Amino acid sequence: MQLQKAKRTQARIRLCLQGPSGSGKTYSALLLAYGLCGDWTRIAVIDTENRSASLYAHLGAYWVLPLAAPFTPEHYIEALQVCEGAGMEVIILDTISFEWEYLLDYHANLTGNSFTNWSKVTPRHNRFVQAILQSAAHVIATARTKQDYVLAEKNGKMVPEKVGLKTIQRDGMDYEFTLVFDLDMKNHAVASKDRTSLFQGKPEQQLSANTGKQLLAWCQRAEAEDAPEPILTILADEAIQQQVSQCTSLNELTQIYHRCTNEQKKNLLNLFQQQKQFIIQSSLLTNQLLNQTLNQNGNATNN
Repeated sequence: MQLQKAKRTQARIRLCLQGPSGSGKTYSALLLAYGLCGDWTRIAVIDTENRSASLYAHLGAYWVLPLAAPFTPEHYIEALQVCEGAGMEVIILDTISFEWEYLLDYHANLTGNSFTNWSKVTPRHNRFVQAILQSAAHVIATARTKQDYVLAEKNGKMVPEKVGLKTIQRDGMDYEFTLVFDLDMKNHAVASKDRTSLFQGKPEQQLSANTGKQLLAWCQRAEAEDAPEPILTILADEAIQQQVSQCTSLNELTQIYHRCTNEQKKNLLNLFQQQKQFIIQSSLLTNQLLNQTLNQNGNATNN
C-alpha cells in the first residue's frame, strides 16, 4: 500500500449520448467521432438498429458492423474486438440499451430465487462494461430513454412534445463514462456528467465535429501529462519481451518501445520488428474478414 501523487491518465474518451428516439443520438455520435479522429475510415459503428447507421453514409466512408439479436453482452464484446482488431480509432455502440433489455429478459426466464439469480446476470454485464473501459479506441455509446409526452407551446398553440425520462440501462451505468450528454427532440445536448470539466454547467448546445475536437484536445493533454515513471525504463529484458509478445496494437507497441533504454532498444529490435509485422498482418486479415462479412450481409439483403 503506497500513496501516489494524483494525475490524470485518461487518454481515451468514454462518452454516452442518451435521449429519446429522434433526438439525434446516432448523427451526433458520428460528428463527435469525426472530430475525435479526423478520418471517417477510422470510425466504426456497431449498429443494433437494423442498419439505421447507414442512413448517414453521405457524411463519410465510415464502417458499419450490423449486430443482430440476441443482443447478448458477449456479442457486443465480440463486435468491439472485431473493430479494435481492424484498427478503428473511434467505436460507436448504437445502442447499449438492448444489452440490458436482453439481460432483464434472461433474468426473468431463470428458474429459482430471483435475488440469487442476479449472480448469473451481473458478471456478464460487468464483462461488457470492462470491455468498453479497457478498449484501446475512443468509445461513444448511445442509450435510449423511456419516453413520455408533455405539452409545449408552439406558434401560440399547446402541442404534445416527446421527452426522455429514465435511461434504459442498468442503474449507475452513467458512472462508467467520462462524459454523458442528454439530448432532447431539438437535438440540443446538456452534460449531465462531465469529468472533463469542459461542458458542465454550460448552456445547451448542438453537438458537432468541433465538440469532438475539444474532447480530442483534452485527451491529448492527458497523454502529455502521463510521462512514464522512471521505474518503467529499467524493466528487465525478460519483462519487456513478455510485454511485446502480448502486444496487440501498434500504438501499444510504440509505447513499450519508448519505455526501453537505448541498450534494450538495440538488443530487442528484431523482436519489436517481428511483433510489428504480426500486428499488421493480423489487422489486414481482420479487415478482410470484416469486408467479407459486410459483403455477404449486403448480398443477402439484395437477394
